[in-house]
Formats: sequence, C-alpha cells, structure tokens
Amino acid sequence: MNLTSLLHLNHVAVNVSVSTKEALIDTLIDMIANDPLVNDVVAVKKAVIERENMMSTGVGKGLALPHAKTNAVGGMIGALVTTSEPVDFGALDNEPVRIVFLLVGKMDSKSLHVRILSRVSRVMNSEEVRKQILSSTSGTELLSIIAQHDDHSIAD
Repeated sequence: MNLTSLLHLNHVAVNVSVSTKEALIDTLIDMIANDPLVNDVVAVKKAVIERENMMSTGVGKGLALPHAKTNAVGGMIGALVTTSEPVDFGALDNEPVRIVFLLVGKMDSKSLHVRILSRVSRVMNSEEVRKQILSSTSGTELLSIIAQHDDHSIAD
C-alpha cells in the first residue's frame, strides 16, 4: 500500500472554494461518501469531527491531516484537496491551510493509521512538494505528484 492506493481520482480535488474548516471537512467527507468502503457516512463525519475537536489536525506549513478511526468504514480510505484560498484550520503554527489530507480507517488499524499519517507528513514536509501540489491544476496531476514523491510501500 502507498498513498496513491488510498486516493481514487474522485477522492482528490484542486482549488476547492471553501471559507471555513467545517466546510472543508464536509467537502472531504462528501468526496468519500459513496465509496464502497464507507458503511455509514454520518458516523464517519462524526468520528472526524470528534477527533478534530480534541485537537486541531492542522499540523503546520499549510497542511491539515484530519483523521479518525471508526468501524463505519471497511478499510483505510483517504481524500486530498487543495483550496483556492487559505482556510483557518486552527493549525499548530497559527497559519491557514491550503493542503488537506483526510484519512479514515477502522478501529483495529491503529498502527497502519499512524504509519500512513507519518508518510503523508514526510511527503508534505518538503516545501518543493507543497509548491508542486498547490500549483497542480487537476486531480490527475495532483495524484501524479503524490506518486512521484511516495515511492515506498506502507506495510499493512
């Protein structure tokens, strides 16, 4: 498994126009709502919001990693968006975000969940990668950029 195996073309979007953290999370949840791995989209949204309410997943450098573990999904699922304008996400560095990666997994996949979040962080830590991601003009281009910089498998 690698990051691109979590992201289907309909789970990525560029230059999404939203103005609030809540609207951004809603957009990400809507993107995965019809995926066969999602058993209960309401429970998925509740889990993501509950996790976000514990502590912001805005990790800094314009990146947010909203995530949750819930048995409302049948496996690991992700979504990735860039926003057209910066969005206040309550990030740790107090800077708004423009790159948001959603990860939702089953309750019993804690280790894999942490490894995937770590991989996203490593890939996105590069300023050059973030610039490429923000300049992408299509979901296909965005997935290609992720694939170029995520050349290692994440063990289950």
